[in-house]
Amino acid sequence: MVFGIRAVMEAITSGKEIEALYVQRGLGGDLWYELRTLLTEYQIQAQQVPVEKLNRLTMKNHQGAVAFISPITYQKVEDIIPQIFEKGETPLILILDSITDVRNMGAIARTAECAGVHAIVIPSKGSAQINPDAIKTSAGALYKIPVCRHDNIVQTAKFLQESGLQLVCCTEKTNDYIYKPDYNMPTAIIMGSEDEGIRNELIRISDHLAKIPMLGEIESLNVSVSAGVIIYEAIRQRQKIRD
Repeated sequence: MVFGIRAVMEAITSGKEIEALYVQRGLGGDLWYELRTLLTEYQIQAQQVPVEKLNRLTMKNHQGAVAFISPITYQKVEDIIPQIFEKGETPLILILDSITDVRNMGAIARTAECAGVHAIVIPSKGSAQINPDAIKTSAGALYKIPVCRHDNIVQTAKFLQESGLQLVCCTEKTNDYIYKPDYNMPTAIIMGSEDEGIRNELIRISDHLAKIPMLGEIESLNVSVSAGVIIYEAIRQRQKIRD
């Protein structure tokens, strides 16, 4: 955690990844103007909050600004995809649409890293923070697997399609099961939050819609469990080809 307007500005200009930034509502003055200009330049979103929230975060002199530094360095999937092809490997990417629970994020990252998923893609807004709880739940996997944070997750998905990847959307809005797609092809698997699911824009552009068979009375799995099921179906198919 970094607090104080000057300290926050120094963190930004030094290249630190800002996970979250809280600014006191109604803040003014020359320093705030400098910080606001910097936020625009670096395309960083600030959440305006009551001073009481900032005081709960720290009782020290925060000057109306508190930032949290990400423990990881985010990457761009546009840089990762060419590297995967250059290695002669078949891309397997995981897109997490609006997964907001940090423990689910950590559990999914742990499974993805164990399975050899090349990268995780998340939206800049409406996604779980990569914080110590997420790191702990991932058993350190979030330090090892590339995490790509993008402003427009739909455009990023389209870029992956243009790069030769099929989009497999894990959703109940289909009659096809997760076993139907051929995961030996370059693939991006899309998972959505348990409450809202996957946004319609991603469903519309996906190449395959696939659901997990549900034979019991409970109608859904935890998203981290669902991610594990479909990821390892992809690994099963790829391992079968290698064997």
